[in-house]
Amino acid sequence: MNLFNLEGKVVLVTGAGGVLGGSMAEYLLLQGATVIILHYKQKTVEETVKHMRTISNKVDGYLCNVVEEESCREVAEAVVEKYGKIDVLINAAGGNMPGATIGPDQSFFDINMDDFKKVVDLNLFGSIIPSTIFGKEMVKHKSGVIINISSMAAERAITRVAGYSASKAAIDNYTKWLAVELATKYGDGLRVNAIAPGFFIGNQNRALLLNEDGSYTDRGNTIIKNTPMKRFGEANELHGALHYLCSEASKFVTGIVIPVDGGFSAFSGV
Repeated sequence: MNLFNLEGKVVLVTGAGGVLGGSMAEYLLLQGATVIILHYKQKTVEETVKHMRTISNKVDGYLCNVVEEESCREVAEAVVEKYGKIDVLINAAGGNMPGATIGPDQSFFDINMDDFKKVVDLNLFGSIIPSTIFGKEMVKHKSGVIINISSMAAERAITRVAGYSASKAAIDNYTKWLAVELATKYGDGLRVNAIAPGFFIGNQNRALLLNEDGSYTDRGNTIIKNTPMKRFGEANELHGALHYLCSEASKFVTGIVIPVDGGFSAFSGV
């Protein structure tokens, strides 16, 4: 029996239009899974699905706003009607906003609370709501995997990113809480875990970490100094942890957060 086999699994990926979510979706397609792309912009759904079909025809896409219950409910009904089940949910949707981030010449007291709430809404409730709606379908089959995306900002105090840090810290706790809730009430076929990426270059943080000539910014240099492997992560370096958590190889694993961070979380800075 191949415990790592993903053939035939129906996997939903929120935020699949982003760098990390998109890379995860591509990898899962290559492993034979049926991948459902979810995004809140129709154009992004269409473009992502078109690209993914150059890899495999086992891909589909739906317009879905992860912070709206009715939107998720409509997608759940459509997916179950077409595919009969939901095996895996990857909550990769997330992000940050300038108003929830403290600028170099600002303090915590300059934070825009509306933006702070929006960041928490996206990163926290953007995982809670899909987990609730799609998880309910998993419970019907007493089988399913939910994978949340945490961050090093959850475990360590990372300067400036106040809203993002608070919401990702909540993700860690929610992952553990939901893992216990589902296993104790619905059996050992329901698992909830998280992956905590270290520092990866994405669309939202590129200008913070890299200068136009590709050299590191001051913030980028600080991160590299505190990362034992002395580099940023590559999107495909999340695939190993992702595959493990999606597969039967981790069938006795629930409620954990796996760091993929080049040693950042292990290093004291000394």
